[in-house]
Amino acid sequence: MKAVFDERQWVHNPKHFMANGQILPNPEQPKRIEVLQAGAEAAGCVFQSPIDAGLGPIAALHSPQYLTFLKNIYTRWQHIEGAGDEVIPNIHPACRTDGYPKSATGQSGFHQADTACPIAKGTWEAAYWSAQSAITGADLIKGGAPSAYVLSRPPGHHAFGDLAGGFCFLNNAAIAAERLRCSGLRPAILDVDVHHGNGTQGIFYDRDDVLTVSIHADPERFYPFFWGFGQERGEGRGLGYNLNLPLARGTGDKVFLKTLETALTQVSNFGADVLVVALGLDASIDDPFQGFAITQDGFSAIGAAMAGLKIPVLFVQEGGYLSDTLKINLTRALTGYQDAV
Repeated sequence: MKAVFDERQWVHNPKHFMANGQILPNPEQPKRIEVLQAGAEAAGCVFQSPIDAGLGPIAALHSPQYLTFLKNIYTRWQHIEGAGDEVIPNIHPACRTDGYPKSATGQSGFHQADTACPIAKGTWEAAYWSAQSAITGADLIKGGAPSAYVLSRPPGHHAFGDLAGGFCFLNNAAIAAERLRCSGLRPAILDVDVHHGNGTQGIFYDRDDVLTVSIHADPERFYPFFWGFGQERGEGRGLGYNLNLPLARGTGDKVFLKTLETALTQVSNFGADVLVVALGLDASIDDPFQGFAITQDGFSAIGAAMAGLKIPVLFVQEGGYLSDTLKINLTRALTGYQDAV
């Protein structure tokens, strides 16, 4: 399987984030790259660097105002007297139509949904090349590759069109899907991360040309809390083109795989001719977020199920945090897919 990664993704290295009123070590660490790359190579992936497609494919989904913010906010933040080393907001607007401030502090609150998306010195550079990796992955599929894996880090599925969140800044899977759609294909996005892909949902919520499906832990008591409920089906032309399948905390292989059948049926009924998988490995029983209890065998079965659609599949890395089985879970997911093709 072809795979894409850029070395500049290493430079995003914020040390902290805030959760439950505490400053904690950031779990989205650069070391994830080393582990995930080894896991992909064990599945036979051969990595290449992305081609720089420029800002156009990114700006197709993310607003110019937001991209200006991401490119400049770290430098601006350093001019605030007494500011911390990393951009973490302390105030947020009540709604997206509230006034847009000039201050760095105010803009951070406008463009960062929570305190779990700290911006450090290398964040924009890494996010840019993470997105370019997804674009190149889409181009590989467009060029005839039956499948490809993108090691996108930082991840992307919590990023809206003008809003970062949950360790995510640019929505890599959404950007890839839009790239594929613009080439004349009919993409569906299937998100199997333990957290709901709220940013992906938000980007396509009023559209009928990209199907979005997410299997995730019930947000009633789990991040991202405000999105991911079953009644969220899309709006306007997008009504019926968004499917959320929330499951109870602790869900294991059997229930997850049964739910995956429902998701894949929806993809098939949409008439998708390409599938973008937002591949979160944090559904693992060993993941520090402890949302689901998917085993190594479960990841093999998840990969195999994707092959049953018999359409090209682009795997875009989302969550999955450092644990003893992170590497093997990726190997099993990709191998499970390849063995079933």
